[in-house]
Amino acid sequence: MAGDDSGEFQAGRSGLIVRIPEAEPVVRAWRDRLDPSARAGVPAHVTVLFPFLDESRVDHEACAVIGEVIGRHRSFETRFEHCGRFPGILYLVPEPDIPFRRLTEAITDRWPETPPFGGRFDEVIPHLTIAQGQDDAVLEEAEADLRSRLPVTASVSSVDLLVHDGTRWQQRASFALR
Repeated sequence: MAGDDSGEFQAGRSGLIVRIPEAEPVVRAWRDRLDPSARAGVPAHVTVLFPFLDESRVDHEACAVIGEVIGRHRSFETRFEHCGRFPGILYLVPEPDIPFRRLTEAITDRWPETPPFGGRFDEVIPHLTIAQGQDDAVLEEAEADLRSRLPVTASVSSVDLLVHDGTRWQQRASFALR
């Protein structure tokens, strides 16, 4: 969800994710070693929106609206068959990715002041991060191992709200898809 920029692990920071527990047996060891968000308590996931609202703005009313927005979307299955790369980053590619894109669009339409990744990217590409800030040799080693362990199929039925408590990411709420 978050990179290793110091500001991204601030107390009160929040994000919306889709947990992918089916991927944990395949990716956990690599993520624990190579992804700072995993070490900070974030499970294997595809980010819906990060950063989201400051924790001080996530009250009962905000959660009700999040639940309403998320609840307009159907549950779906996704499959991770191969890896992708950004500079210094290795990730698994969800197929299809359209349901993730629609969730992100719906939340950002409702909260336009919270653009995905702070507006740093022209296009948001749904992905499950394995490694961040690594050189190509490390990424190649991880990718070679993962290729032999894919595909992973996952059922997506909810979106979770995580909040950083100053030390770790904690689940604050879960919102069901229909």
